[in-house]
Amino acid sequence: MRDIDHFIAGEAYQSSGRTGDVFDPNRGEVQARVKLGAASDLQKAVDAAKAAQPEWAATNPQRRARVFFKFRELVEKNMQELAELLSSEHGKVVADAKGDVQRGLEVIEYCCGIPQSLKGEYTNGAGPGIDVYSMRQPLGIGAGITPFNFPAMIPMWMFGPAIACGNAFIVKPSERDPSVPVRLAELMQEAGLPDGILNVVHGDKEMVDAILDHADIAAVSFVGSSDIAHYIYTRGGQNGKRVQAFGGAKNHGIVMPDADLDQVVNDLAGAAFGSAGERCMALPVVVPVGEDTADKLREKLLPAIDALRVGVSTDSEAHYGPVVSQAHKERIEQYIQMGVDEGAELVVDGRGFTLQGHEKGFFVGPTLFDHVKTSMKSYQDEIFGPVLQIVRAKDFEEAVKLPSQHDYGNGVAIFTRNGHAAREFTHRVNVGMVGVNVPIPVPVSYHSFGGWKRSGFGDIGQYGQEGVRFWTKNKVVTQRWPDGGGDGSNAFVIPTMG
Repeated sequence: MRDIDHFIAGEAYQSSGRTGDVFDPNRGEVQARVKLGAASDLQKAVDAAKAAQPEWAATNPQRRARVFFKFRELVEKNMQELAELLSSEHGKVVADAKGDVQRGLEVIEYCCGIPQSLKGEYTNGAGPGIDVYSMRQPLGIGAGITPFNFPAMIPMWMFGPAIACGNAFIVKPSERDPSVPVRLAELMQEAGLPDGILNVVHGDKEMVDAILDHADIAAVSFVGSSDIAHYIYTRGGQNGKRVQAFGGAKNHGIVMPDADLDQVVNDLAGAAFGSAGERCMALPVVVPVGEDTADKLREKLLPAIDALRVGVSTDSEAHYGPVVSQAHKERIEQYIQMGVDEGAELVVDGRGFTLQGHEKGFFVGPTLFDHVKTSMKSYQDEIFGPVLQIVRAKDFEEAVKLPSQHDYGNGVAIFTRNGHAAREFTHRVNVGMVGVNVPIPVPVSYHSFGGWKRSGFGDIGQYGQEGVRFWTKNKVVTQRWPDGGGDGSNAFVIPTMG
C-alpha cells in the first residue's frame, strides 16, 4: 500500500497518527493512504517557511522568475506522468487531466514575467524637491487550501503568484487526491526553489483550522464549497488574515433564438458533462429563450447525450470518467431523485450506470432534466455532477434575471449572433465571469478569476495582477534629499497640490 507523506523543507515528512484512504475511482478500491496532519505538522512547515522566506524575498524578481522558467520546462517534460497520476486519484480522463495541468501552467508562465507585475509607481516632483514612489513587498507566509476537482491547476494558481512575489507557501490539498501537489512541489525544488519555500501538508478540518488560526500565516486562499468558503473567510478574517475564498456555482448558458444550435449542443456536451461535471465553471443549466428554441435544443441534445462515452480514466475514447468518491456518486444520484420528486421531467437518467469489469467504480451516466423551475432545490443547489437542467425562459428579460437572481454568481454564457443582445447581457448580468459564445469563460492567466455572491468571498481575484495584489502589500515612500544648508530652509514639508 502506497503512503503519501507531507513535503516539508524539501523532503518527505512522515507524521504519526491518523491516515485517510485514497481511492481508485475506476475500481472503487483503496490504492493509497495519506497522512492526516495536525497542528504540530503545520508548525514544522511554518518553521521551514520562516527560515527560508527572508532570503527568498531578498532575491531579485528576475532570479525568482528563472525558477519558474525551469519549473515550466520540468512540468512539460513530466506532463504524461502528472496526468496519469492525477487521473488515477481523481477519475477524470487523461486528456482532461492534461488540461488541468496546462491551465495551471499558464499561470506559471505569467509568473515568469513577474518583474513587470511587481513594478511600482513613481511621481517626480510631487512637492519642492520631493519624489513619491511605491513598491510591492511580500506578505511573508501564505497558504492555499485546494479542492479535489483540480489538484494541479488550482495549487499552481495559488503558489505560483505567491512565491513569485517573494512569499513562502504552504499547500493543503484535498485528501481525496493529494499526490499531484506533492509531485509539483518536488519539481519546484528540482527547478531551483530553496527548501522551505513551498511545503505541502495533508489533512482534514483539523489541519484547515490550524492554518486559519496560525499567527505566522498572513494570507489564505481557498477554493471549495460555498459553506466552507464562508467559514474560512470568516474565521481567517477574525484572526487578522487576508483571505480569498471561492465557493460553489450554478452557471447558466443562455441560448437565444438566433444561436447556432449545433454549436451550442457541441459546447454543452463538453461544458455540462466534461470531467463528470465536477467543475465550478461547468455549465449545468441551459436556458433556451422561447418554447420553439427549447424544443429544438432538446431534440438536438438527445442524440448528443446518447453519443457520450463514459469510461475509465485511461480510456482515450471516453468523454468522461468516474466521479471522485462513492459518497459523491450517492449525493449526485440523490439530487437526481430530488429533481424527479420536485416535478422536473427526467429525460435521460444516468443513475445505475455500470461499466463491465469496473462494477464498483464511481460512475454516473449523463442526465438531462427539462421543465426545471427556479423554486426547485435541485436547481438552487450545486449538484457538481454530469447533470444538465433545462430551464425555459419566455424572453430575454427573464433569461437575464435567472443567473442574476441566483445565489451563485461564478460564470455565465450567452449564445447568440446578435451583438446588441450580447452587449446588453454582459453589462446587466449579475455574475463575475461572462462568456459570449464561450461556454466556460475562465479568464486567461493575465486577467483574473473570481465569482460574485456566494461564489466568492473577498474582493481580490485569483492570479494575474489581482493575484499580485493579494500576495503583496503596497508601501509608499515620500522622499526628499536636502542640500545640507543647515539653516532650516530645507525642513521637510508634506507635499500638497499647491
